[in-house]
Amino acid sequence: MTPGELWPATGALCWRLVTDAVMGGVSRGSIAEMAIAGRDAVQMCGRVSTENNGGFIQIALDLAPDGGAIDASGLTGIVLDVFGTGERYGAHLRSTDLDRPQQSYRQEFVAPSQWTTIELPFAQFAPHRTDAPLNIARLRRIGLVAMGREFDGDLAVARLAFY
Repeated sequence: MTPGELWPATGALCWRLVTDAVMGGVSRGSIAEMAIAGRDAVQMCGRVSTENNGGFIQIALDLAPDGGAIDASGLTGIVLDVFGTGERYGAHLRSTDLDRPQQSYRQEFVAPSQWTTIELPFAQFAPHRTDAPLNIARLRRIGLVAMGREFDGDLAVARLAFY
């Protein structure tokens, strides 16, 4: 993998919405492609609820069209162009080394109310429910997550790239 744009340039990769309904939660969300403040983007909106042991909505993107791994060795991290409402979100990476859905590598970011470029260095992703170190040679998926507290999530992404 070389530095550069991964989404939307490839055209083969599609974001999908995942909510805590997969585990009995009641959070609700939606995903849409639209122009926001002059840029084409994917937007996740919804209400995060901690009822029924839930508490998340997420947009997820498989990094390879076949759902396999990509090799980001030699790269520093991920760049996102985001637009939001000033709320805090999580970027969750998964690799082919993880086998449980709750396992990931996590880093938080804030999505201001104007288009902002966010750099997320691989070195700052913390393991969650795994002892395995992040293996950037085997990256499979990124999720952008509103979670952990009651709030209205509203996050738009216009670009995902490696640097």
